Amino acid sequence: MWYFFGAVALVAVLVFSLYNKLVTLRQRVKNAWSQIEVQLRRRYDLIPNLVETVKAYAAHERETFEKVTQARTAAMGAQDVSEHAKAENALAGTLKTLFAVAESYPELKADTNFRQLQEELTATEGKISFSRQFFNDTVMSYNTALEVFPAVLIAGPMGFKKEDYFNLEEEPAAREPVRVQF
Repeated sequence: MWYFFGAVALVAVLVFSLYNKLVTLRQRVKNAWSQIEVQLRRRYDLIPNLVETVKAYAAHERETFEKVTQARTAAMGAQDVSEHAKAENALAGTLKTLFAVAESYPELKADTNFRQLQEELTATEGKISFSRQFFNDTVMSYNTALEVFPAVLIAGPMGFKKEDYFNLEEEPAAREPVRVQF
């Protein structure tokens, strides 16, 4: 009889331990996502300043500015990881176009404000890339923990679900060079 109670206690300790591990990993995923959101917010705040600076030199590029603004708005309104990935792909493409337009204006490239904004945006892009890598590594650890034995037996019934990776550049068009025509 003592063996039975000992076995039940051991199983209970194992279940509690696995549950706590999964909760900890799920919280790490949420934290990693919030770090991405911080960097994306910084990017969203820099973009209007960059657009306004370029507008001063390239007033006839209205369509490019509208696309950047629309892509920024869509990215800010994304609700989940897959929507963010799609919106960020579109935003990255429009930013490439904006920088390609800027390349055509030597006086703009020499503008201190533009250079500073471009450097800040480039640094932010690097931080987003690092945060995205950290998030995906954290999601991999969490998803793996959900699938290994014996956690796979308790994860589903206790409400743990796999998380999506934050993948960018899924579309072939995102890999093509930007074409600017005047």
